[in-house]
Amino acid sequence: MNQPAQQQEVPGTEGELTPAADHGERTYQGSGRLDGKAAVITGADSGIGKAVAIAYAREGADVLISYLNEHEDAEDTKKWVEAAGRTAILVPGDLADAAHCRHIIATAVEQFGRVDILVSNAAFQMSHDSIEEISDEEWDKTLAINLSAYFHLTKAAVPHMPPGSSIIGSSSVNSDTPSPALMPYAATKAAIANMSASLAQLLARKGIRANSVAPGPIWTPLIPATMPEEKVESFGENVPLGRPGQPAELAPVYVMLASDEASYVSGARVAVTGGRPIL
Repeated sequence: MNQPAQQQEVPGTEGELTPAADHGERTYQGSGRLDGKAAVITGADSGIGKAVAIAYAREGADVLISYLNEHEDAEDTKKWVEAAGRTAILVPGDLADAAHCRHIIATAVEQFGRVDILVSNAAFQMSHDSIEEISDEEWDKTLAINLSAYFHLTKAAVPHMPPGSSIIGSSSVNSDTPSPALMPYAATKAAIANMSASLAQLLARKGIRANSVAPGPIWTPLIPATMPEEKVESFGENVPLGRPGQPAELAPVYVMLASDEASYVSGARVAVTGGRPIL
């Protein structure tokens, strides 16, 4: 895959992404692995979250689609979920607001009666060549969206999660091999992996599993919205497979971790990195 140099306004949209990302719209085939489950997925309007929403629906789950304000992208995700015969609930809003995180879970409980799967996936990043370029506001925003939201969502969801439920945090290869240009983002991704491992131990007695996924370079609107054009053009070339991954290539891992087949998988961090090892 070769992507041209390009830029978008934050948070980025699928419609402006060249080439278009693959979310498994035409390829993912479900087999009932999540029949009857209710899932909450943040950042499900595009990228990894969208691919996971489509896969979950085709596996039999109803899905709450949390997103910021990319209404057109979110409506497209909703269309694919409903085409799979499942219910899709759209909840726009800013995850940096703890009250909104609680609202997301309350809406899921109102609509579905419970939360079987929580995928904390939405993220913010910006690329900087020096620490002086990182404003206090940007630091606080990155931690609030990427990390604190995971805490607030989980805290609100746990009372409504039956035994056998699954929590999945989207970490990153940056969690232990951080890019210096993505320092705040990388710090949050390390914390997500750590928090997921803590949750696995805290929630085991409730029968709730917690894991994280560590993607490598994945082609999503976040990339041209938060990186310089020259880095977008070469994005993904530095991994052994020599290309960025597609969101569709992440979805099977999220399905596995959410399914009852992973009943003894908790406290894990699964690498989907194009060949770059994680520690």
